[in-house]
Amino acid sequence: MSLPDADIHSAPDGLAPPARYKAIAVIMLGIALAVLDGSIVNLALPGISRDLNSAASQSILVVNAYQVATLAMLLPCAAFGDRFGYRRVYLVGVAVFTAASAACLLSSSMRMLIAARAVQGLGAAGIMGVNAALVRLTYPTSMLGRGIALNSVVVATASVAGPSLAAAILSLASWPWLFALNIPLGLLLLRLGRRNLPSNIAPAQPHPALHGVDIALNVLFFSLMFIGLNSLSGGVGHFAPLAPVAVGWWALGLAIAFGAVYFRRQRDQAMPLLPVDLLRIPVFALSMLTSVSAFAAQTLAFVSLPFLMLDAWHLSPLHAGLVITAWPCGVVAVAPLAGRLIGRFHGGLLGGIGLAILCTGLALLALMAHQATTVDVAWRLLLCGMGFGLFQSPNNHTIVTSAPLRRAGAASGMLGTARLTGQSLGAVLLALIFALAGTSDGSGPRLALGLAALFAAASALFSLARMRRP
Repeated sequence: MSLPDADIHSAPDGLAPPARYKAIAVIMLGIALAVLDGSIVNLALPGISRDLNSAASQSILVVNAYQVATLAMLLPCAAFGDRFGYRRVYLVGVAVFTAASAACLLSSSMRMLIAARAVQGLGAAGIMGVNAALVRLTYPTSMLGRGIALNSVVVATASVAGPSLAAAILSLASWPWLFALNIPLGLLLLRLGRRNLPSNIAPAQPHPALHGVDIALNVLFFSLMFIGLNSLSGGVGHFAPLAPVAVGWWALGLAIAFGAVYFRRQRDQAMPLLPVDLLRIPVFALSMLTSVSAFAAQTLAFVSLPFLMLDAWHLSPLHAGLVITAWPCGVVAVAPLAGRLIGRFHGGLLGGIGLAILCTGLALLALMAHQATTVDVAWRLLLCGMGFGLFQSPNNHTIVTSAPLRRAGAASGMLGTARLTGQSLGAVLLALIFALAGTSDGSGPRLALGLAALFAAASALFSLARMRRP
């Protein structure tokens, strides 16, 4: 797909108003759509399998096809952005996402829907892979922290809003409408994006070409790793199981083998697809470890809490859902403040304090009375959300800005990779805990919350360690 160059060119210090406001509106709407569609169909799976006359086990692939395609293509799309322009990759991603949404809407069989969802995931990878890089081009350096904080709020809100939005839509219409709404929004994004998104700053020297072998190895490594970890998790995490446990072990083994070959090819390249050059920067590497550990903690907590509330305390799904919204409310409340503090205080310190608060909230949740009141649970979850909100924006800011500007796309792709890696790790550990301790008496979820607190503590140490690095 050929797209004309943008009329708006980003200066080294971002766009001036009102061009900045228009560009950021496009960026935020796009990332919200891409994140929302990762979970919006979960509630509709029974209806989908019934309407398309397929087994419930097949409907699982409607969710997983999207997730696998997104994870496998995040880094290639980020690399395309470094070479061909973040704006161009973003708009192609939106176009693919919108066309695939139309294909989902018109699907008459489960196979057709699964294939369309995989293509939709490719489009989402184009949007997510260059999201943070476009934010960096849009905001001046002095305001970049606020821009990343706003981006973090949108991602955090969209990641937990999927089931609620789906419930609202499904109460009024059938499941195809979950995809129909993407079409006018996608067309609007294309129109506004072509007018308002900035182009890359011209590099001092041309970028080296991408090799098809490297892209294939990246897809194989991340796809097999996702399938392996997902299958071992037994479907207790964000994703339903893709394959039996035995297949999961084989997938992990193949992922390690392909990953070893992939890493050897990448380590000596000037601009590697897998950003091993950025991982050699101590602050970047520590920020990635901070992110992976924090998202593992979040997944352990977010997925174990419904089991605690529904199985052990016998709350209604509506009651449990309303209580859990205290966490995202905490994120939304604190993230803007975190954005203003970036630049005034070291990002490692802000992240360390936020993660210490998260650790405290998780420990308090693990030590709650057997039948805690709604208020007891809500204020602890609010504390967790506030800690997570204080950590996320400074950490993302460090990941984005510690990379050279010509590698902003690679850093942007690593943000999404760290999030999905941490979530998958948390899901696998949670499955192991539930297999050993069960869920009916609450012991398994409490143990998971305790482990989440340990992950948050480790993440805080990684964050604070950045203060000793230039």
